[in-house]
Amino acid sequence: MLDDLLRLHDGVVTASQARQIGMSNDAVERRVRSGHWRRCSRGVYFVDDRPFTDAARIRAAVWSYGPRAVGSGLTAAWWWNVTTFAPDVVEVTVPRDSHGRIKEGSRVRRRDLTHVDVIERRGLAVTALPLTVVEAAARRGGGPKVMDTGLQRHTTLGALWTAHLRNRGRHGSPAARRLLQGADEGARSEAERLLGRLMKAAGITGWRTNQRIAGYEVDVVFRDAKVAIEVDGFAFHTDTEDFHRDRVKQNAIALAGYQVLRFTWLDLVEHPERVIATIKRAIWAR
Repeated sequence: MLDDLLRLHDGVVTASQARQIGMSNDAVERRVRSGHWRRCSRGVYFVDDRPFTDAARIRAAVWSYGPRAVGSGLTAAWWWNVTTFAPDVVEVTVPRDSHGRIKEGSRVRRRDLTHVDVIERRGLAVTALPLTVVEAAARRGGGPKVMDTGLQRHTTLGALWTAHLRNRGRHGSPAARRLLQGADEGARSEAERLLGRLMKAAGITGWRTNQRIAGYEVDVVFRDAKVAIEVDGFAFHTDTEDFHRDRVKQNAIALAGYQVLRFTWLDLVEHPERVIATIKRAIWAR
């Protein structure tokens, strides 16, 4: 039973879990004294016969704050496979009435979460996916890319808004609201306005908005350079039907002699310099 528990828990075990499978406190202490078990914090141990992975580090950090602790923010995002790299600092959410010092390598948020915002995933309590995406996107190192990834692969915009409104007043709430507004149905028009501001700031001229080419309305057109620009919101808005319709439109514009460029909200927010450089190369090449 111990081997199964350690395999499922990345080599990390708590004193409570050890007792549940029939181990005494003396048996645990003997393993610690022998060096076979390493004490990570009070009541949390790592069986030192395997690599101390990021998963083990995060699990040990969350469990060090007790049974009501929950992995959150970028920590939960990594646990959900929404982000690629595990955060250096483990974010943990604990109830408001929790006490104790903050452990090295972790950051603690004290607030009470509803049961719908907490889920057990691979044996660790973490924030549910909608709240995870909303919070992680508002963290430094998160941003629109986290929200875009979550919306493309895992959850819905409605679920994100519900989680956000249920947890108003938390750390990062204003930033999360702005990202949600950017991902909402008005994202495409807001992205068009943002593109216009970027081009004006870069001194790019000769373009018109909402022009028709081959029977289709195009967001931005450079008539002389024969360049057409289409602006999208977050990538998740493109379902199968939209994808097909956009490709038919794009092919018709290309057959009319225009080079077609496509940018998303994420491109404009995260990589504006790259967007402007691409537009300049396209219009100067004609």
